[in-house]
Formats: sequence, structure tokens, C-alpha cells
Amino acid sequence: MSLSVVLLLPLLLAGLVLIPATRRMGMRLAPWAALPGLAFALAAPDAYTLDLPWLLLGSRFGLDETGRLFLLFTALLWLAAGLYARSYLADDPRRHVFTAFFLATLSGNLGVCLAQDAASFYFAFAVMTFSAYGLVVHESDVEARRAGRVYLVMAVLGEALLIAGLFLLAGAAQTHLLPEMTQTAAMEVPGLTYGLLFLGFGVKAGVPLLHMWLPLAHPVAPTPASAVLSGAMIKAGLLGWLRFLPLGEVAMPELGTVMLSMGLFAAFFGVVVGLAQRQPKTLLAYSSISQMGFMTLAVGAGLLLPQAWPLLLPAIGLYALHHGLAKGALFLGVGVAQRFGRNSWVMAGLLLPALALAGAPFTSGVLAKTQLKTALAGLPAPWPELLAW
Repeated sequence: MSLSVVLLLPLLLAGLVLIPATRRMGMRLAPWAALPGLAFALAAPDAYTLDLPWLLLGSRFGLDETGRLFLLFTALLWLAAGLYARSYLADDPRRHVFTAFFLATLSGNLGVCLAQDAASFYFAFAVMTFSAYGLVVHESDVEARRAGRVYLVMAVLGEALLIAGLFLLAGAAQTHLLPEMTQTAAMEVPGLTYGLLFLGFGVKAGVPLLHMWLPLAHPVAPTPASAVLSGAMIKAGLLGWLRFLPLGEVAMPELGTVMLSMGLFAAFFGVVVGLAQRQPKTLLAYSSISQMGFMTLAVGAGLLLPQAWPLLLPAIGLYALHHGLAKGALFLGVGVAQRFGRNSWVMAGLLLPALALAGAPFTSGVLAKTQLKTALAGLPAPWPELLAW
């Protein structure tokens, strides 16, 4: 499976969907657009790279262990959402518009997983971010337009912070390639640079005070869009931190403490506010803020204790996989329940991912949380006590 097919097929299908003469064929193929990405994640050889010296600043795409994991659950979730969208939007006269934005967002999300240089990563991240605006405002009612405005403001803010941080990092490192970019710059870059990257990616990851778009966008977006927004797209912010922060290279106690504090606050804030919600999709949005808080504090722990990073990275990856699939299943299940009623089969289907998110025994949740807890065990006081509480 060619990497070019993974990246370009969604864009090609988006073009077919927008052309009246080819729309029917494009709509038939669109639900399967993420399948090449899933196949690539499962079958591509280790350390696969594709260099495109003519693209941007000289683009490099490839697959390392971290990228493979993110590509795996991202493509799987987009595939499930695409297949679900075919029936969910069957009676929507504007379904071709939604599908075009859906495919463009998919292409950007896959590109983020595969990019191995700063310019390609930023370009894919921006394509994903701004294409998703069309998913948020698809219903075109008052609530959707309001959510869209907030989403767009936060998206522009995040992109501005992000591009500033990436320019400073690339200038200090004298390269735009990964992982050399963080390895050569780790000891030389001022803290402001990494602060910008933390905040820029933090908008997507739902960090407190930057999270406002999440509980507004999820309830108004069509259910397939909500599933990928929460299950896959917010993980792009996490992946950005993993790619561009000097994790395992050098200690950054100030930023690490900030991320630990913000992550811990998000973990509790999301639960407390979420329990007060009556709209299921809003509750799930706050749950995502809470769950992303655990991943944020784990990244902060890696900045505080570089020697613990070999334990923290697989724990973060497992937690991202667990949350992405469980939360995507819950959003799709809520859509099924709203459409077909709360029969016993639907409720049983919702119970399984809900138990996983809660960390019930014999679920992916308890495995992910146990591994994360083990990886965080070496933190200095008072963090173990706070996390235990």
C-alpha cells in the first residue's frame, strides 16, 4: 500500500463528491477512504519513509512506532465513522457537502500521523483544523453557527501560537526534520518556544481555558463528526507534543509542572462539570477533557523526569488508543440510540465502552490506567499523593 494513496485518496474522493457528474461514485467510495490508512498502519515496514523534496520545504512522511499507533486508531475510527455516516446522512440533502469536509479533514488527520518534518506536520494540522469547521457548522442552525465561531476563533489562535513556536524551534535547531529537530535544539531553545507549542497544541487537546470549543462543537456536529473530533482529532494535539517537545532529552521542570497541574485540573474539572450536563454529547465532550487531562499530565511528567520517558511513552500511547476507540464507540452509540431508541441491544452496546472509560475490571480502561499509574510512580512529592487522591 503506497503512502501517497493513504494521503491523497481522501482528497481525490472529496473532489469527486463536489463534481455533480462524479458525485454518485464519490459518495459510494467515501466511507472507505480511511481503509488504506488502516492497511498501511497494519502492514507497512518499520521506519518506512517517503521523501518529497519538491513539496513545501522538502517534505518527509513516514511511519515510526508512535506514528503507527496513532495512525492505527485514527484510521479505524474514521473508517467506522465514515460507514456510519452513510446511513446517518442518507436523507440529508447536503450530505455531499458534509462528505467533502469529512474527507478533507480525514486527509489532514492522516497527514499529521505520518508527517516527519515540521512544515508537513503544520500543513496537515491546518488542513485538518480548518476543514473540520465545515463539520461543526453543518446543521447551519443558531447553535451550530455559534459553536462554529468559537471553534474558528480558537483554531486561529492555536495555529498562530503553533506556527510561532515551530518557527522558533526550527530556527534554533537549523533543521525542520524530525526527530533531529528536538534532539539538536533541546539544550538551546528558550522556554518561550516550548510554551508556545504547549499552548498551540493545547487548543486541540482541550487544555483548560483553551477547551471552550469542545463542549460547544460536539453537541451540534453530526454524530459521525463528533466521534472523530473527540476520538481522533484531539489526539493530534497530543501527538504534536510528543513530536516537538524535548521529551526524554532534557528536563524542563517549569513547563512540566504547568502541564502536570493543568492535566490534573482537567481530569477533575471534566468530570465535575460533565456530570451536571443533560445532553449526552456535551457530557461526552467534558469526559474527553477529563481523559485528555490524564495524557497531559503524563507528558508533563516526561518533562519533569526525562529518565521516566521510556515508561511514560508506551503508557500514553496505550491510553490514547483506549480513549480514542472507547470514546468514538460511545459517540456513535449515542447516535444510534437517538435514532432507533434505547432498546436493550443498543444500551448493551453503550455499556461496554462506558465501562472501559470508567476503568472497570477486565477492560482496556483498567489496563491503560494501571500502566499510566505505574509510569507516574517515580514523580517527586507532592505529585504521587495528589494523583492518588
